[in-house]
Amino acid sequence: AFFANKVEHESRHCNGKGMQRQGSSSFDRVYTANQNCGHAYPTFLAVLWCAGLLCSQAPAAFAGLMYLFVRQKYFVGYLGERTQSTPGYLFGKRIILFLFLMSVAGILNYYLIFFFGSDFEIHIKTITGAISPLLLIP
Repeated sequence: AFFANKVEHESRHCNGKGMQRQGSSSFDRVYTANQNCGHAYPTFLAVLWCAGLLCSQAPAAFAGLMYLFVRQKYFVGYLGERTQSTPGYLFGKRIILFLFLMSVAGILNYYLIFFFGSDFEIHIKTITGAISPLLLIP
């Protein structure tokens, strides 16, 4: 809602009235940042749900909250110079990778239980719980 509100405000400020794509460079930056965040959101939701359901809920929820803050940083950075959005983008990629690896670990654990009867769920939860605070390091 914050991103859409910024696009609407910038559209009205630059173009007078109506939602038009052609405007100033500030409108183009806001619109592009909004589109980038919208395109990344389905991927984020998929890996968040998979990591939470298949691996561990607490580290997945922590990573999800971190991702939301990072996307806010990316969006605000994109409003300035485009190079200011790079740290938020790279940090977001790292969080998505962490969630993806959690999902893969949960799937592998499921197949280990199914085929070999070995359950590593406690070990996986311990490792992901220990690694999730490392996401705070820039």
